[in-house]
Amino acid sequence: MANLKDLRGRINSVKSTRKITQAMKMVAAAKLRRAQQQAEAARPYAERMERMLASLGAAVAGSPDAPKLLVGSGADKVHLLVVVTADRGLAGAFNTNVSRYARNLVRDLESQGKTVKVITVGRKGAAYLKRELASRVVEEINYVGKKRVGFEEADTLATRITAMLEAGEFDVCTLVYNRFRSVIAQVPSAQQLIPTVLPAAQATPADGAQAWYEYEPDEATILAQLLPKNLAIQIYRAMLENSAGFFGSQMNAMDNATRNAGDMINKLTLTYNRTRQANITRELIEIISGAEAL
Repeated sequence: MANLKDLRGRINSVKSTRKITQAMKMVAAAKLRRAQQQAEAARPYAERMERMLASLGAAVAGSPDAPKLLVGSGADKVHLLVVVTADRGLAGAFNTNVSRYARNLVRDLESQGKTVKVITVGRKGAAYLKRELASRVVEEINYVGKKRVGFEEADTLATRITAMLEAGEFDVCTLVYNRFRSVIAQVPSAQQLIPTVLPAAQATPADGAQAWYEYEPDEATILAQLLPKNLAIQIYRAMLENSAGFFGSQMNAMDNATRNAGDMINKLTLTYNRTRQANITRELIEIISGAEAL
């Protein structure tokens, strides 16, 4: 049976841990509000960008001079996966879920005879995938020490991917990240970036009217500027979604840890009181027995 000194030490230790988890929960909740607002604000712009590409890409996709960012290399042999995770942990299964999703996607592609390359964005995903798929990881990117990850980082990554495409290092590029659905739900998702997946054409209105667009300059010139920007925007949106999901998952994890710490304190306190009572009872029995012997 543990002595009273050990029990007091354990109770104080768990109380200190509970204070830390409570503070981390509050910090995560504060950061979650801002991250969620940014993620939700980025969605409409990205959706409008997809609509613009749907209109422009339909006219250019069949051309032999179509941009590679739109139609790809024309092959389907080498796949590049850009896996976005967090740089920090203490967020439950947040990083593990998206890393496992990426691992399963790699194995599925390889079972089809494809060659897979992986770029990891985030320290936790890199650590997981290097254990599972070390030979496929071609580059590791993390933003440890940065308070905020902005559009500049997404644009830099988009430039790197574009350079790899021009060098013929891959044929298809897919972005893997946690899509933020709600505070308690983050869904591992895959979004193909290259070739660009054009949304299905919208249905013609009931009155038969249909909008026609004229572009100045021509579609190819506009796409040359729009496609690299769209690539950076999609990556940035994924980073924002991932950030909001991380703080939501961390807030829930710290809330559960705080509750578990409270339950453990109650159990240890009960054990402490019982042990103390048993010691007092034993001492009284010894005193009474000694008095009777005298």
